[in-house]
Amino acid sequence: MRGSDGTEDEPLFRPYAVTGGRSEPRYHMAMETLVSSVALMSDEYSLLTPEQESIMMLCRSVRSVAEISALLRVPLGVARVLIADMADEGLVRLHMPQLSQGQPDLNLLERVLSGLRRL
Repeated sequence: MRGSDGTEDEPLFRPYAVTGGRSEPRYHMAMETLVSSVALMSDEYSLLTPEQESIMMLCRSVRSVAEISALLRVPLGVARVLIADMADEGLVRLHMPQLSQGQPDLNLLERVLSGLRRL
């Protein structure tokens, strides 16, 4: 909603109200975790909250938790809670980065470096 001076008004609710006051998800989720939505029948969308529906629409193409947070304009903690709840309900799939013994995948780093050199 835009104010009379052209700036955007604050939402009429506190973001943590949609999470029931929770600021942490039930399990760890990195901000780079990728999220994709599962296919739903069109009538099933009516059962979703507005926040869930927005996340489902955004995640038709794979997005990171950080992207979802930014696009929904909610704090990262709120996005993590909403996404974790949706994953528990089977509405979204999480694609967590796989790190072996805390080290990033060397092949991935080499591909990133190669791509950066081509820029």
